[in-house]
Amino acid sequence: MADVRDILELERPVTPELTKESLLNSKKRNVYERKIVAKRPEGMHREVFALLYNDNKDAPPLLPTDNVSCYKQTKARLGMKKVRRWEWAPFVNPARTDGAVFHHWKRASEEQKEYPFAKFNKQLDIPSYTLNEYNAHLKTNPSKWTKQQTDHLFDLAKRFDVRFIIMCDRWERANYGIKSVEDLKERYYEVVGILNKVRNNASEKKIFVFDAEHERRRKEQLKKLFDRTTKQVEEEQMLLNELKKIEARKKERERKTQDLQKLISQADQQQTEHHQKEQQQQSQQAQNTSHKKQDKKLNKKKIQQQPRTSKVDSVVSAVESAGIKFTDLRGTGVSLRSQKMKLPANVGQKKAKALEQVLQEFKVDPNPPPIEDICVAFNELRSDMVLLCELRTALATCTFELESLKHQYEALCPGKTLNIPAALVNPVTDDTMVGMDDSMSMM
Repeated sequence: MADVRDILELERPVTPELTKESLLNSKKRNVYERKIVAKRPEGMHREVFALLYNDNKDAPPLLPTDNVSCYKQTKARLGMKKVRRWEWAPFVNPARTDGAVFHHWKRASEEQKEYPFAKFNKQLDIPSYTLNEYNAHLKTNPSKWTKQQTDHLFDLAKRFDVRFIIMCDRWERANYGIKSVEDLKERYYEVVGILNKVRNNASEKKIFVFDAEHERRRKEQLKKLFDRTTKQVEEEQMLLNELKKIEARKKERERKTQDLQKLISQADQQQTEHHQKEQQQQSQQAQNTSHKKQDKKLNKKKIQQQPRTSKVDSVVSAVESAGIKFTDLRGTGVSLRSQKMKLPANVGQKKAKALEQVLQEFKVDPNPPPIEDICVAFNELRSDMVLLCELRTALATCTFELESLKHQYEALCPGKTLNIPAALVNPVTDDTMVGMDDSMSMM
């Protein structure tokens, strides 16, 4: 503030002179303030001491209060107003049907409200059946279930809200025989499903089917798992560790095989490109020799002596190895079925983009739901698409070979024309050739 006053050219307040008396008075005041601070008794926790004393030295409240209008004033201010009257009032729980009357304390000024906990009483809709319905649809082998046993089962279901563990505990074994939890569940859901079908409620309510044999086997397996000894657990863990090592070595071998396959494919591609360049040079050389009549015989001998490299053999081998070999997930543990549709690592980025373009062209969902049948069909479809592109490439190569042979024949035999048979002529149209060229360029 002194700097601001100097900038605004205002008078600065007179600062008191620092003397020995002023320093002594300030120390006395600090000592006095320090003395009046209450000290926490030894052995008392800080939280308990905070309940007894605060900054304003107010006495702790005698009664709890629900006044939350101001967070700084949480204690009841007694003696300020007249105390509101409380009364011991009766109330009724609507969830009970026995007409029981209870009492609790409430303010006399408050109106009687519905018991708030009655809304938590949820009643299940347990179906009932008549004697005619039982005889017509629900009657089974008396050695398994009789009408008296079925009636007792649905009576327990109404009493205990289909809690089968409690129902099995309250089952009267002396009168109705011994029944397990699985037997009760199977009979209950069987009767409910039959009644829904008979009363045409199948569309409104879902029909549940309980497989008792599967539940028994599941519990038996859990019991065997629970009864394992420490030695058996250690042996199983050792076998799992060995299995992980075997799978790791298998993945490493697959990775090396894929890397080797990539190198082989790259070498084949370079070799085919080299053959194609030689073929183009030979065709150009053959065309040049047709214009030079003086060197016709020499060129004829050279062409006959030179072995003609063909690309057909390499293309045929590429077609035979075409397609995608998807890995079969046979490892233990939990795995997603969608992993079966994942492209292998040996599929290049260009081939993957070409597959996406072809799927989009044929309006096929690139990420279908991974059902078992859909996974198999989708993988076969993509493998066939890759084979189709390889066949298109082979067709274009054969067409180029035919045209090259035709030019060579015309160069060697002036005045004659080689007629290619109709069976060897490419039957596709120009538009199809454009699509094939695009796919070949992407592959």
